Amino acid sequence: MKLSDLRQAPGAKSKRKRRGRGISAGQGKTGGFGTKGQGARSGRGGNPFFEGGQLPMVRRLARRRGFRNVNRVEYTPVNLGDLAVFEAGTVVDPEALVVAGLVRNLDLPIKVLAHGDLSHALTVRADGFSEQARTKIEAAGGTAEVLS
Repeated sequence: MKLSDLRQAPGAKSKRKRRGRGISAGQGKTGGFGTKGQGARSGRGGNPFFEGGQLPMVRRLARRRGFRNVNRVEYTPVNLGDLAVFEAGTVVDPEALVVAGLVRNLDLPIKVLAHGDLSHALTVRADGFSEQARTKIEAAGGTAEVLS
């Protein structure tokens, strides 16, 4: 097969409908755009969301409700159960989490959450800890250090 042999499948392309070419053309005279008015003019203006004066759907729906805190800090969560891949006595910092594949990148700060159990002592350095995660790490004999 050569590049010059490639053709589109039969029926893949249909010819453009030529409107307004006389009565016998089937779409002649007004060309399917009715008589007069904004929709019949060239450019076919008008707001696509305008519903004839009734309250539009976009205003009837309850979207943008509530409060959006502009100071909210988005964290990358890491669960305690995931830290079991590290050996006892290891210093677990953000770079070690990336190497282990628990965090994809270091764009967002890292927060350690208490889901799962930790059976051996680790020194965990992260941007944030939940209270339960901190107590579980210390109960296992490790330390939780907050990065500044």
